[in-house]
Amino acid sequence: MEGEVLGENYKGYVFKLSGGNDKDGFPMKQGVMINGRTRMMFKTGRATTYIPRRTGERKRRSVRGCIYGSDLAVIFLTIVQKGEKEIEGCTNSEHPNRLAPKRASKIAKMYALVKGKDDVRKYVNRRTIKRKDKTFWKAPKIQRLVTEKRLRRKLVIKRDK
Repeated sequence: MEGEVLGENYKGYVFKLSGGNDKDGFPMKQGVMINGRTRMMFKTGRATTYIPRRTGERKRRSVRGCIYGSDLAVIFLTIVQKGEKEIEGCTNSEHPNRLAPKRASKIAKMYALVKGKDDVRKYVNRRTIKRKDKTFWKAPKIQRLVTEKRLRRKLVIKRDK
């Protein structure tokens, strides 16, 4: 969607429509070809609009169709292409990447690391914590990290077998 439709401030921007809510707060559901609301049966893993409390539980919930209309109160947009002017509070400020992958193979894929040469531990997303007297960093535990200790342990287990 072209940004000029929203106003002169968004000239040159290109947005991707990614959902929305109607005036009563009912979310849009992808694949439901209706302009209004409908009631759908949900179960585990089907939608973010329903979280089952027990195993095998199903529930009928009201959702909006995926067709955009004038009765929508909120429309979710994603910026695909940046325009001429900055959008206040959105494109004019930099936010550090707070979350990053934890699994060793996914960290290596993200930074295009070479297996055996590059150390994955150097590329973990760290948080800086500042206290009164000192500054320190916190990093998540890397999952599926193959270290020297792990290789030795594997060798001992193999030898014992």
